[in-house]
Amino acid sequence: MSLRLEMLQVARLAPGLLGEATALVESFVRGCQMPDGGFCGREARSDLYYTSFAIDALTALRAELPEEPLLNYLRGFGEGDGLDFIHLCCLLRLWSAMRSARLADSLRTRLLAGVERYRTPDGGYDARLGAEAGSAYGCLIGYAAYADHARVPPRPDRLKACLETLRTPEGGWTNDPSFRIASGPATAAAVSLGRNLRLPLGPEIPAWLLRCYHAEGGFRAIPDAPMPDLLSTAVILHALDGLQAPLQRIKEPCLDFVDSLWTNEGGFHGSWADDVVDVEYTYYGLLALGHLSL
Repeated sequence: MSLRLEMLQVARLAPGLLGEATALVESFVRGCQMPDGGFCGREARSDLYYTSFAIDALTALRAELPEEPLLNYLRGFGEGDGLDFIHLCCLLRLWSAMRSARLADSLRTRLLAGVERYRTPDGGYDARLGAEAGSAYGCLIGYAAYADHARVPPRPDRLKACLETLRTPEGGWTNDPSFRIASGPATAAAVSLGRNLRLPLGPEIPAWLLRCYHAEGGFRAIPDAPMPDLLSTAVILHALDGLQAPLQRIKEPCLDFVDSLWTNEGGFHGSWADDVVDVEYTYYGLLALGHLSL
């Protein structure tokens, strides 16, 4: 199962907690679609990154996808010329979500060749072209671009080696081998990828992730951050669940935290300090709710 489908399987449980508010969430996401068929984020223009979250949110809600306008939008990117690593991976992710059109093998091969340009000398991936070392996030996204199309990156063993260089002694992972401070999202990325690569994951990891838990619910990006955020909360819950860590003690406070970020517009804020709602955080809201419904 691809990493995308693994997360969607859980996010599909969110309507059980949303109840009647599910329709508001769907309406909010649909309202972010632009005339060219893509979806916007925080600016009134389409973006592949936000479009991928919008489509996954609609899929999680079991809503019908606007495939015809979306396909026109995706076809406009052709072979991905001019796209950076993140947007190339999002284009591949979106093609994998389409049911009414199949991506030609020749185009898939060329798009994946574009992803390989971001392979780093240590065997990982990084969003910066020419980077010397991979990041946990880059490795996850690069691997997922292949997995979405039922493929495996060349030399997956080198991905394992890269992840090992990003481990920190206290039980987490960093995104930068020269900056030895672990973060919750980087650790969650390493756990998700490590499980797929059958990388040994030590018993100290859940305890480190739980250090990011905030006393009022939710998870912080690092243990010393002043407040929790929705991205960290969703991906850390996903990692803890994958590690089969017990979550019962923190479920109610986390539910209260996620609820505090929802608005009757149908979207979610990223944190208590965030004044804007967008489709990315709305998807993370669905993922967090899915885990908290288990």
